[in-house]
Amino acid sequence: MKQFILLSILPLFLGACGTNLMTMSVTEPAPVTIPGTAKKAAIIGRTKITKDNVVINKIDQILSIEGKLLDSLGAQACLLGLYDELTQKNRFEFVTIVDSLELENPNLRQAAAPLDWALVERICEAQQVDLLFVLEHYDTDTKINYTTAPVSIKTPLGLEIPGLEHQARVTTLINTTWRIYDPFTKLIYDEFPSSRRFVSVGKGINPTVAIATIKNRKNLVQQNSNEIGHLYARRIQAYRVRVSRDYFVGGSPNFRIAKRRAQTGNWDGAAELWLQESTSSKRIPAGRGAYNMAISNEINGNLEEAIRWAQKSYEDYNIREGLDYVKILRKRQAKRRLLEVQGR
Repeated sequence: MKQFILLSILPLFLGACGTNLMTMSVTEPAPVTIPGTAKKAAIIGRTKITKDNVVINKIDQILSIEGKLLDSLGAQACLLGLYDELTQKNRFEFVTIVDSLELENPNLRQAAAPLDWALVERICEAQQVDLLFVLEHYDTDTKINYTTAPVSIKTPLGLEIPGLEHQARVTTLINTTWRIYDPFTKLIYDEFPSSRRFVSVGKGINPTVAIATIKNRKNLVQQNSNEIGHLYARRIQAYRVRVSRDYFVGGSPNFRIAKRRAQTGNWDGAAELWLQESTSSKRIPAGRGAYNMAISNEINGNLEEAIRWAQKSYEDYNIREGLDYVKILRKRQAKRRLLEVQGR
């Protein structure tokens, strides 16, 4: 009988000491930090083939069935994608694509050494901008795989005869590298190589016809290149994520009432009761109340006060969760400072 009573009480005890999970949306700094004072930007491609590489590039185009203008069209779509994303997000007051100047890349398969700062300064001065985004390298690489399968071919007379269907599977790899130059600080804020792969499939009665059926490959190159530009622009943009936090909901009537208030979104009402508990003469309710006050302050964006309450819960009342929470809040505080540098 005693064992039964103890087992019956245990779930009630665990429930009284439980926590609830809540989520909130927070702003994360951009992966790449550029000064918030930079308000004007120019975009330029460094994809012109040098004279020494013209013959090599033509051979490469033939071997990889690249069209004459495929790389040129793809690179232009890449620049437009970056331009569209930067202008849509209103990060800059002014953005321009420099079409009047073609920059050469002496390497076919990778980005060259960074541009000379004197050249960067001349371009930025001519365009009256603070930053220069450069597509340092753009290249499409293509591989073809052939397969055949037995099929029935209907003749003009309506007869079916056995034959082979050729399938061409064309895999296109787009390689790009971006850099961001600041002519005033002489800093390169980012150097970012990336690759994107897509597959086109064509069928026909012979390999030539199979390849000829892949009519949308140029459009796919342009579409994927445009998306690459959009994605790169997001490296300088802050973004929102959801984070989770546990808060105490058991231990006294006040905690249970506060739980219901929090569940309806009345966090200020819940905080009123948590503040009362934080003055309790009993260690555990006071510590949990202090911890929950840290949650309340983070929700309201007051990180310094949240850190103070989380510290109090651990230092004064030995609420172990408080120590981990202090570390989380300090990281958020550092990210907030970075957001201020980024002009957010």
